[in-house]
Amino acid sequence: MITVNHLSKTYHNPDGRSLTVLKDINCTIEKGEVISIIGPSGTGKSTLLRAFNLLDPPTGGEILFDGENILAKGYPVHKLRQKMGMVFQSFNLFEHMTVLENVMYAPVKILQKSKEEAQEEAITLLRKVGLAEKADVYPSSLSGGQKQRVAIARCLAMRPQVILFDEPTSALDPTMVGEVLSVMRQLAAEGMTMLIVTHEMKFARDVSTRIFFMYDGYIHEDGTPDQIFNHPKHSATKSFVQRIRKEVFEVDGKDFDFLDMETRINRFCLKYNIAGRMEKAIELCRLVVPVYTETGDQLTVRITYSELSGETALDFMREGDNQAPSSIKDHEFRGKLLSLCKNIIEEPTTRGFRVKLLL
Repeated sequence: MITVNHLSKTYHNPDGRSLTVLKDINCTIEKGEVISIIGPSGTGKSTLLRAFNLLDPPTGGEILFDGENILAKGYPVHKLRQKMGMVFQSFNLFEHMTVLENVMYAPVKILQKSKEEAQEEAITLLRKVGLAEKADVYPSSLSGGQKQRVAIARCLAMRPQVILFDEPTSALDPTMVGEVLSVMRQLAAEGMTMLIVTHEMKFARDVSTRIFFMYDGYIHEDGTPDQIFNHPKHSATKSFVQRIRKEVFEVDGKDFDFLDMETRINRFCLKYNIAGRMEKAIELCRLVVPVYTETGDQLTVRITYSELSGETALDFMREGDNQAPSSIKDHEFRGKLLSLCKNIIEEPTTRGFRVKLLL
């Protein structure tokens, strides 16, 4: 469906300096593939996506779409954008139009459909994304997740062959990410060809047929989710996909500011879309921290979240310890902990003895 040969993009500044963002990109994309584009910030992911529909025209190479070079002089860009839809992170809905009018606008204006036909199809699409009841309201009354679902319906109204998603959940409150990803999963199951720039690693692993890992302006690695996440060839890929997010607390005694710890755990769980584990994490800290601070010694507490495995854990460690506190081994206390977590792992480290609670 799409073939990219030696694609490059260089920005030239007025002071004579230049910045090459895309460097010799080569890839092919087949009909029905779902390709997630991942990588560190600033490596050209969004620029590559915008190059595909010429929002940010490349400075070199070629893009063949259905056998035609869309970079050739005179290529009808408006026809390309009918076939290749795009969903942005910032929604871009018309605030003066109702939800229904937003979805109807392009089919009537560009595809010359009758208002009756466009309205019927728009209602069907809004029902598909779970928003038919919001047809007559204005975007200002919608949540971020609802706005993004309207944006997806509006894109689908043009019946594109390919949809480009540019970090579609990055502007959303973490509690709303799931509803948008659910619609995208449905589209993937229906065979829609999609290219998705995303930082949602679990989603990328679960829904994609292929993964592009971009690094320093190149597609550094191209493979199946299993290859990229479980058997990466390059160290840069391995380092990226195995990212462990963490928040660390140094507890220096009984007078530690526990309310600040709760606030930071709350913020951490919301940021990484694991709000469902927040209350248990806080309750476990309330139980375990006093056990360690009875003697007033310094304790390191860490909450971690693995984007690859989805595992969330709480670590408790006091430097120099060679075993867990006796309270942790108490049958009744241990039972209370296990009612709030999946497992308790006790292990020695070079710094001290660590008690790890898997949420």
